[in-house]
Amino acid sequence: MLKDELKSVREKFFSKAPEHVTNNVNQATNELIESGAATGLKEGDQAPDFTLENASGESITLSEELKDGPVILNFYRGGWCPYCNLELRAYEEILDEIKAEGAQLIAISPQTPDQSLTTSEKNNLSYHVVSDSTQEVIKKYNLLFELPDYLVKTYKEDFNIDLSQYNDQQNPWKLPVSGTVVIGQDGTIIKSSANVDYMYRAEPREMLMHLKK
Repeated sequence: MLKDELKSVREKFFSKAPEHVTNNVNQATNELIESGAATGLKEGDQAPDFTLENASGESITLSEELKDGPVILNFYRGGWCPYCNLELRAYEEILDEIKAEGAQLIAISPQTPDQSLTTSEKNNLSYHVVSDSTQEVIKKYNLLFELPDYLVKTYKEDFNIDLSQYNDQQNPWKLPVSGTVVIGQDGTIIKSSANVDYMYRAEPREMLMHLKK
């Protein structure tokens, strides 16, 4: 299961990372929780429509996809995030079951289209991987937050990750909280899950169960 894979990566990180790094990561997570921001939309809300470009350069419009059936939206941080890659691959593993319910899967990140293509190819994904480089859709779904300066420094100096290489230059250090939204064909949100701690994710099979209901 995805939770077991995530647990393994999480435990390895906390056992090997320097104390100042783990302290900064935990502090940023706790501050975001306390802020009450980026908690996602609620079940029963109407899902905001959008048109975004997928990894192949095609325009994907939510309302058009909903004409064919329900949609699962997965908001992920980027292909540089090992937790995200595990989640993306976990959804690929059950994609046939999602399609058997007449549903579509769309993964959204603030990465540029080129980076989205890299993520799609690296993980052998066969569903839509779209770019919200302006972060407007992420914001509409109440999942957008900005990394604090001390964590930006940690990413650059300790993780060797510079998000300006992946995201739009204007707001490279704004990211989505990891979230998944199941949307009924009428555009109503059936299930909404958001976790400000990026090391934890909703189990894809749980999202599948909401489709089956």
